[in-house]
Amino acid sequence: MDIDILLGLQDFRNGVGSFLADFLSKMTFFGELNTIIIIMAIVYWAVSKEYGTFFLMGWSGNRLVNGFLKVTFCAYRPWIRDPRIIPYGNSMTTATGYSFPSGHTMNAATVYGGSSLQKGLPKFLRIVLGILVAFIAFSRIYLGVHTPQDILVGAGAGILVMFLTMRLMKWLKEHTEKTWIIIGIGTLLAILVALYAGLKSYPVDYDADGNILVEGKKMMNDTFKGVGYCIAFLIGWGLEQRFVKFSTDISVLQRIIRIVIGLLGYYVVSLIICNLIKTWIPGSVGTLIACFLQVFYVTFLFPLSLKIFEKNSFAKPEKV
Repeated sequence: MDIDILLGLQDFRNGVGSFLADFLSKMTFFGELNTIIIIMAIVYWAVSKEYGTFFLMGWSGNRLVNGFLKVTFCAYRPWIRDPRIIPYGNSMTTATGYSFPSGHTMNAATVYGGSSLQKGLPKFLRIVLGILVAFIAFSRIYLGVHTPQDILVGAGAGILVMFLTMRLMKWLKEHTEKTWIIIGIGTLLAILVALYAGLKSYPVDYDADGNILVEGKKMMNDTFKGVGYCIAFLIGWGLEQRFVKFSTDISVLQRIIRIVIGLLGYYVVSLIICNLIKTWIPGSVGTLIACFLQVFYVTFLFPLSLKIFEKNSFAKPEKV
């Protein structure tokens, strides 16, 4: 039935032309990893440290859950299951790993869905953000890279994780001494997921020419990304609370400077340093290290540099 739905959408897409597919391709961009990381970083550094922490904590949990489910169910992408499915344009380039559940949808559920759970935001904005999650989720099946169950479970699991994250943060406000226990438990879970992904067996199926359809060892890279992101957040969050304690109660000028310098540094880390790491250390280990560094920069390294830079640049002059 899921393939029939995709074939029906594909026929509709081919019949009406590319205008709707082009629009939904732009929508899917708002659920991509780098887009989500950049949004969370900007909020964390320069808008609201509390909201930014909420997003980063929930997102790291979502990435871990997504990676665990993907290597557990090992669901093939739609075009592998049925060659009649032809994804639109270059949509396949962002469709990595196994299909179930949708990573883009869970990413969207983190920032946009997580925001819609915040009662402190205007109701109209919360509705708009909820609609954005729906658009991003629908774009994945319209473009032919996911099935309906991929996006439904992705949305449901993503929102559930954000709800639990919201409750956890509320609990931590009343039990700040328990922070390192949560960090320890989260890190242990991430390590267990990495071991599970690295040691489990994967299905091996062949096409008519005898070629392997999907190599499980390549598919598990998405899971190791999630492990790296999760551990990086947990350790970076703990170190920031212990040694930095930066604030977002700052001037507009400071906010702008933080965003500009922070994003420049992020691009250097993600586009240069992380790619070098993946070249020097190929495979899942290199992927884990690179993804760890990417988020560790956001959560700790850049905030640490803020403490040093802003202390000198925005220090109040001593009275004579």
